[in-house]
Amino acid sequence: MKINKYIWSETDALTKERILRRAESDIDAVCETVRPIIEQVRENGDEALRAFAAKFEKAEISNIKASPEEFESADKSLDKDLKAAISHCVRNVETFHVKQMERVEKYWLEEIETGVWAGEQVTPLDSVGLYVPRGKGAFPSALYMLAVPAKIAGVKNIAIVTPPTPDGGVDAATLYTAWLCGVENVYKCGGAQGIAALAYGTQSVPKVCKVLGPGSPYVAAAKRILSDQLDPGMPAGPSESIVLTDETSDPDNTIWDILNEAEHGMDSAALLVTHDHALANYVQENMPAAIESLPQTHREICKHVMSGQNESYGGIILTGSLEESIAFANEYAPEHLHLKVKNPDEVVPSLKNAGEILIGEYTPSSLGNYGIGVNHVLPTGGWAKSYSCTSVWDFLKRTSISRCDKQGFEALKESVCTMTDYENFPAHGEVLRKRKI
Repeated sequence: MKINKYIWSETDALTKERILRRAESDIDAVCETVRPIIEQVRENGDEALRAFAAKFEKAEISNIKASPEEFESADKSLDKDLKAAISHCVRNVETFHVKQMERVEKYWLEEIETGVWAGEQVTPLDSVGLYVPRGKGAFPSALYMLAVPAKIAGVKNIAIVTPPTPDGGVDAATLYTAWLCGVENVYKCGGAQGIAALAYGTQSVPKVCKVLGPGSPYVAAAKRILSDQLDPGMPAGPSESIVLTDETSDPDNTIWDILNEAEHGMDSAALLVTHDHALANYVQENMPAAIESLPQTHREICKHVMSGQNESYGGIILTGSLEESIAFANEYAPEHLHLKVKNPDEVVPSLKNAGEILIGEYTPSSLGNYGIGVNHVLPTGGWAKSYSCTSVWDFLKRTSISRCDKQGFEALKESVCTMTDYENFPAHGEVLRKRKI
């Protein structure tokens, strides 16, 4: 196994494009596969969801919505240490997002000029769907990262969709976490069909106005296709990360920092970006042994991601300087950016495009993924250039508020009439000129 290494200044344009685009190409490729799935859910509702559960998860589904008995069984079946760990992480996520909410001004109005006021009113979304993946395992952390800010923001109608287990149930830790977060509406449908159910509604699954949550290329493709039916939220596809280092980075820690995200799946992107030749060589030479120490499934995933050449998105990017590393990171716009350099506080302001920035050897990505409190549902595919990390703002909307008194009306009247005349909207002008005041 030879770990991919690219000297960036010498890398050809096609390879650069593939690395920068990563799994977005996979999403493009599956769109046509996803369209008939969406259409079947639209036409056949619950019947289609049951059929797809049998086809994709090999599960027979009786009740699509998880029952109170299933919640109770999940609570009883879970190890107490796991329940305590979930509770600990949820507390931190709640604390962080409560602090966010405290900074939200729910109503404000400022006098713009004499007699003219403008402001905003902030209100929660009416409904939201939360997608919790389960393809390569169970991910209760994805649930609390979404459900906690949704509840704190005040969303009343929250629907969770997640792929069923082979026995037709829901992962016990996911159900327990839903209960802990105060969400009882959990539905056994994943993949593109789960997104379609939220977009159109079925006999069991409610239609919602927005969906959030990470997923496979099929989930990402469904969100893209259904963007005219519901707000698909930020693009959150396959996992990706950059570990940006200089010569001060611990080399063995760095190997594991890279593999932290590589093990998510064959379509993950995990990159070491550094200008330090010695570190790059050390990682290339010693990472294979670390990969070999992993359990077989994860070993095969990491082998593919880190050494799969033209079919993979991981490896080492060797730049000419720290400045070039920063420029690469900003162009790439990663979901996760782990910064391990001598003077991080001087570098952070230069990092403009990232879903999150984790600073230093004591802040590995897994801490952010689970329990620091920051949200781990982040933009992927380069969308960190224009999208932000998930927060309470994803579950809120702003409405403009304005008011004029007689003095303000008179002050604005002539200027606005001049504008309406220029833009040829006569009724816009007449509503001012002929107004009875």
